[in-house]
Amino acid sequence: MDFPPTSLPLVYAGMLNTSDRNIQFCTAASLNRTDIRGKIVVCEIGFTTRIAKGRAVKAAGGAAMILVNPASYANLTLSESHVLPATHVSYADGLKIKTYINSTSTPTAAIVFKGTIIGDDRAPVVAAFSSRGPNYVSRGILKPDILGPGVNILAAWPVSVENNTNTNATFNIISGTSMSCPHLSGVAALLKSSHPDWSPAAIKSAIMTTADILNLAQNPIEDERFLPANIFATGSGHVNPSRANNPGLIYDIQPKDYIPYLCGLNYTDRQVASILQRKVNCSAESRIPEAQLNYPSFALTFSPFQPTVQTYTRTVTNVGEANSSYVVKIVPPPGIDVVVEPSKLDFLEVNQKLQYQVTFSRLNSSSNIGVVQGYLKWNSSRRSVRSPIAVILR
Repeated sequence: MDFPPTSLPLVYAGMLNTSDRNIQFCTAASLNRTDIRGKIVVCEIGFTTRIAKGRAVKAAGGAAMILVNPASYANLTLSESHVLPATHVSYADGLKIKTYINSTSTPTAAIVFKGTIIGDDRAPVVAAFSSRGPNYVSRGILKPDILGPGVNILAAWPVSVENNTNTNATFNIISGTSMSCPHLSGVAALLKSSHPDWSPAAIKSAIMTTADILNLAQNPIEDERFLPANIFATGSGHVNPSRANNPGLIYDIQPKDYIPYLCGLNYTDRQVASILQRKVNCSAESRIPEAQLNYPSFALTFSPFQPTVQTYTRTVTNVGEANSSYVVKIVPPPGIDVVVEPSKLDFLEVNQKLQYQVTFSRLNSSSNIGVVQGYLKWNSSRRSVRSPIAVILR
């Protein structure tokens, strides 16, 4: 729809009926009792879907809509298939708009389409809706694992969003983890096609250890507040499919390796059996600490009730060149000493496995409480294999 860039009366829905606490969210029941004909209506996000707000504004005679973020959504703005001209603004911009409305008796506004802007050097940004850690079920496993594209994804759709039955061009633009999941699933499928002998754990390892941790401006990836995102928002970083296809080293896990991990979580035999689809007797199985699972990341907790030194082993498999050497680089989390032995891994053949040990020690000088992060990285002349380290200090 072409919307003329002419100024129209501007109204904040929350001021139309101060006794109705839902009207700020532009619900249909609330707007039905107002006169917004020919006006641009400012609506708060929440309570109903953003599309439903547009339908309610249009049904009540509104000409256009401005969606305003809550503080928790900060700078996240979404493109969607609205039923009327609409724009979505950040929390800070929403405050400015509402301040302007309160400053004059005849506020006006216009919505002007400036075209598609590409090359945002802040990209990628962690969305407000993106899953966050820590992993409360298993604190020794870092979550999330990886970031993927999930905001304003334009893709095929089964029906016309305009209810146009005379077109085969059915597309939609939506956002959510339901968008990032198929991106990562597609990357996993491509890796399986390229490396049919790789296990699911090997594919996950390749994705995680090669991820991007910087945005296009070469700064640390930011969150929805445009502040550096912490490790419980980014996990290993943003997926880089090309690098994942040739990771150099992988952290593999076979199905049997999960038994001591699951038993170590104190699941019952029946619960473990339901996961593995076979009978398991945990009393006859060995158990490992959660962080001992051969995962491509590290997640630890230090508290007054836990040892100040924790040691874990990892096994890496060479999937690069037959003769290759990797040297470790450590960026320890503040307040934590990290020692890796050996500090160099020399491989003589493809699929050779080598083991290393990592010792984490809480420094006596550390009085930090909260979350600290770092990483260890195995570097060869051609590749870099990065494992993030997340530490909760209590």
